[in-house]
Amino acid sequence: MTNINKILKKYNVPTSGCINYGEYVAKIKPVFKTPKKSSKLILVTATSPTPAGEGKTTVSIGLNDGLNKIGKSSIVAIREPSMGPVFGAKGGANGGGKSQVVPKDEIDFHFTGDMHAITAANNLIAACVDNEVYWNSPLNIDVNKIIWKRVVDMNDRALRSITVNIDPKKNISYKTGFDITAASELMAIFCLSKNLTELKNKIDNIIVAYSKKNKPIYVKDLGITNAILKILNTAFYPNAVQSLEGNLALVHGGPFANIAHGCNTIVTTNTALNIGDYTVTEAGFASELGAEKFMDIVTNELGKFPNAIVLVTSLRSLKMHGGATDLSKEDLSSLKNGFDNLQRHINNIKNFNVPFVVGINKFHTDSPKEIKLIQKFLTEQKIPFSLCTNFADGSKGTIDLAKKVVKLCAKKSSAKRIYELNDSLESKVKKIVTKCYGAKGVVYSDLAKTKLKEFSKLKGYYICMAKTPASLTDDANISVINKPFDIHVKDIILANGAKFIILLTGSIFRMPGLSKCPQAKKM
Repeated sequence: MTNINKILKKYNVPTSGCINYGEYVAKIKPVFKTPKKSSKLILVTATSPTPAGEGKTTVSIGLNDGLNKIGKSSIVAIREPSMGPVFGAKGGANGGGKSQVVPKDEIDFHFTGDMHAITAANNLIAACVDNEVYWNSPLNIDVNKIIWKRVVDMNDRALRSITVNIDPKKNISYKTGFDITAASELMAIFCLSKNLTELKNKIDNIIVAYSKKNKPIYVKDLGITNAILKILNTAFYPNAVQSLEGNLALVHGGPFANIAHGCNTIVTTNTALNIGDYTVTEAGFASELGAEKFMDIVTNELGKFPNAIVLVTSLRSLKMHGGATDLSKEDLSSLKNGFDNLQRHINNIKNFNVPFVVGINKFHTDSPKEIKLIQKFLTEQKIPFSLCTNFADGSKGTIDLAKKVVKLCAKKSSAKRIYELNDSLESKVKKIVTKCYGAKGVVYSDLAKTKLKEFSKLKGYYICMAKTPASLTDDANISVINKPFDIHVKDIILANGAKFIILLTGSIFRMPGLSKCPQAKKM
């Protein structure tokens, strides 16, 4: 690894004002001005995730290395890992093979403390809400209408439902629970704020509870916003690290895409766009989750659409979507069946009207016949593609992809979103589930119907769907989709500061649990 200050110097980033965390990690001053007009933004998304692996982050890092390899000034801007999935099923979020960002352990575990800062700030709000109740303050909070939850950066299903005893002597208690930090409204606000002033305003407008007269109680009513900003001030600086090939990577913010909006911070993407000529970023999980939220939410806040999109897939994952169980064997039939999943995500990208290329992340188990089959499938549809071997070959394995991306970025496009902010709430949801998921429609629970009616009067709010990433449906067990389906909404949550209306579907939780044999046992 190279000293991070040398990496920053290569990109003409001033090191004055940077905060160094050892030799290889630094926080840099954020750039708040409008991105350079010449800067190109590339969004990387993927087909539906499987245990077989798609390689979205690996290709993102590899593409960035490839762009630098062909003489472009490029930066990759991605999310930082949550320790919950690192110890749970994922095991890390740094890419793989020769396409990784390093130092791996520092990034995976604690990093520069951003996650802890957001956790502490979130829980300060919770403590102050309870304190207002304890002292019977003029806010007159209804203990049964406290909606702000505590968070922790860990998968811990036992914390999903808890009882808080504010004052046992007076029998003042209420039922609540913990979310994982990555799912918190504060994380969303942190990632969607363009500067500290906007961060303050969004935090002020968080609704934490309701009074006994059903009046909303905001964070600004608690009088603690300045204290929260002091906790988050340093965390708001983008984190600078490097790829194995010594190219700059900015790793900052970490909302999940299945229960939040799934993209790194606006301030980091904006900073990268001002430093380099190309910025590679990714949206969590597949196109129906992360990419939809990037296009419908992030581009509104960033003020810029991507110039090109890379849709990553792997033959292994497509075979799983086609019903294969033994991925070590050549299986043309399952691969062909899996093209249905690839086609859905291709259709999603076409909805955005942005030039795109399919990046095929090659595994050593891929047979020549399987590779030829997917190439034939894409060629027949006149869809550009590139076989990516960067896991084994580093930037040499993404030179073809990098050249194709540069050509795509030079094209003019008329990018569009799935919905417009002035659409009705019900219309926004229907457009997402029909256009992105391929569902027939939406089925609302009685609770969700009540919330739908209540929130329908709100204008200009984003939709943030909370849905399993494992399937285009809301059932994680349905990978092969062979019949029409509906999306089932069980609850709707308002995140007023983030301007989100969150729809909980299927059996989704905002606090994940650990698997039977978590990655923590394998480290």
